[in-house]
Amino acid sequence: MGGVQSRLHGAQRGARAGRTESPLVRRILIATALAFLLLVLVLPLVLIFSTAFSRGIGVYLSAFTDPDALAAIRLTLLTAAVAVPLNTVFGVCAAWAIAKFEFRGKNILITLIDLPFAVSPVIAGLIFVILFGSWGFFGAWLLENNIQIIFAKPGIIIATVFITFPFVARELIPLMQAQGSEEEQSAIVLGAGAWQTFRRVTLPNIKWGLLYGVILCNARAMGEFGAVSVVSGHIRGLTCTMPLHLEILYNEYNFAAAFAIASLLTFLALITLVLKSLIEWRSARQLAIENPES
Repeated sequence: MGGVQSRLHGAQRGARAGRTESPLVRRILIATALAFLLLVLVLPLVLIFSTAFSRGIGVYLSAFTDPDALAAIRLTLLTAAVAVPLNTVFGVCAAWAIAKFEFRGKNILITLIDLPFAVSPVIAGLIFVILFGSWGFFGAWLLENNIQIIFAKPGIIIATVFITFPFVARELIPLMQAQGSEEEQSAIVLGAGAWQTFRRVTLPNIKWGLLYGVILCNARAMGEFGAVSVVSGHIRGLTCTMPLHLEILYNEYNFAAAFAIASLLTFLALITLVLKSLIEWRSARQLAIENPES
């Protein structure tokens, strides 16, 4: 009887401490998590960089001086430079409308924003081919006016904009809904205009969420493969972004150059991760300063 009572007291103390698992179970869970991270995260990163530098620094750097590689890098940067600002403007406007106003069709707008998350990127690229291809819905008119979208840079940019446009909006909608519209209404009552209200009231409140969404949007824009692969035509030196150029090099068994491009994309992803962590830390710190009681 005394042994049963002691075990019950021990279980109650463990529950109060928030730890009901035995030390062995905790060690097994931690070891499993670390082994999983090592297998799917650390080892692939080590493999990418080790293979990229396997033939020396000269071969590694020559992968980036190749004209086709430079064209792919320029196209990737151009695509991101167009897609990210467009989606930033759209995301802010959509989040502001959804969070601050009630209107007919609001749920439909929210559903449409989530559409790229539900549709496969390959299917999205195929849709644009059907719309803008030479035999597509607008194909005849585009041919008559000597406008080429599919298998050209405009098609790549359009596909990237479609794939990435939910990121900024989806970061801002819950944030702006939680903040409410009282501060904006107070500013308007005091005589502030729409732009002044946005610049001095709304933007300071959403700046960290906005930066977070922009970083995620940019990362997806530079790494997008599926939709861009369908609409690009894989024209080397013209319509190949970095992921597509990487695929071409790998299929040609040029592993050193392929992994060199992969290392650049990985490096950009790591920078994105660091910036994401910094923004989360700054956001949490600002929230703690504004709400010290919580």
